Amino acid sequence: MYRTTLKISIIFLYLIIIAGAVVRMTGSGMGCPDWPKCFGYYIPPTQEAQIQWESNKEYKEGHIIIVDESLRIAPKDFTSGTAYTESNWSTYDKHDYAKFNVWQTWIEYINRQVTVLAGIPILLMIISAFWYWRRRPWLIFGSFFVLPLMGFEAWLGKQVVDSNLLPVKITIHLIAALFIVALLLYLWYTSQVKERSMFANLPAGRQEQKKYDPLFKNLILFAGVLTLVQVAFGTQVRQHVDEQVMALGYDAKDQWLNPPTFLFYVHRSFSILVTLLNVYLFWRNRKYLLGHANLLLWVLILIALEVVTGIAMYYIDFPFGTQPLHLVVASLLFGVQFYVYLESFKDKKEVIAV
Repeated sequence: MYRTTLKISIIFLYLIIIAGAVVRMTGSGMGCPDWPKCFGYYIPPTQEAQIQWESNKEYKEGHIIIVDESLRIAPKDFTSGTAYTESNWSTYDKHDYAKFNVWQTWIEYINRQVTVLAGIPILLMIISAFWYWRRRPWLIFGSFFVLPLMGFEAWLGKQVVDSNLLPVKITIHLIAALFIVALLLYLWYTSQVKERSMFANLPAGRQEQKKYDPLFKNLILFAGVLTLVQVAFGTQVRQHVDEQVMALGYDAKDQWLNPPTFLFYVHRSFSILVTLLNVYLFWRNRKYLLGHANLLLWVLILIALEVVTGIAMYYIDFPFGTQPLHLVVASLLFGVQFYVYLESFKDKKEVIAV
């Protein structure tokens, strides 16, 4: 039960990252101007008329309307009269973004619902962790720690909306999600009994024997850190692209990175370092038979996908879907690298020092 809910939690964390990537691709980050509701409603509006002022309508505290291209929020419950009365409303002062696009609103709303649904398997995971009270009590504490981290992640989401998508807050929001993924992967790894790899379904007795190589362990950790740095650089490059989209429009894709920014060149140069380092790790694992071949093969496959999507965005003018795919693949890459790092620790009962 515990490992099942833990696996589902990991899947949902990546679904959150995927949903966030789609939000960025479609420019839907401000589809809901407030948080956690959307225009003050639990179910978002489906047409602009719903957020325009209406006479003789019952408004609830927190309801938001658009008046003269600015947001107004109801400070209390009231019923409107026959004419608009400014004193019934307060100016929404968290940001000045006052646009409505039904598709963007619902894309952002679905993104938030995925985050809410992720809480269900996490709660079940925490409850089922009590079965390990005697054998592995630390699993309970580790599982409980996920809950405040998810709360912090939700709070960061609110900060992103309130700041009108400030780039640094978007980056922190994503990195925090990856740290939660890392914690869940740690719980998965340490809770396993016989299974030695979450990607390989080898019968007992045929799994690769793990060997301990301190240099390999340090380098795979460094590779994971580089991936996080790449993600941070990538979000900043993406912010420049978003600004170009707003200035030039979606039909000018060939101009979004023309000319490229300094951060773009840094991001591209780092990708070469990441590739070379991971190729070396693959070679070292193979030379010393360290036992991580399956996972490192996935690392190289994911890096190849990163390279292909990166090239496609720059040279083929951002084909549809390449932007979210690029981010999701980077997130998966970090997860696999972190799991290899966990497996690279010395186990006195099973491994041999190189």
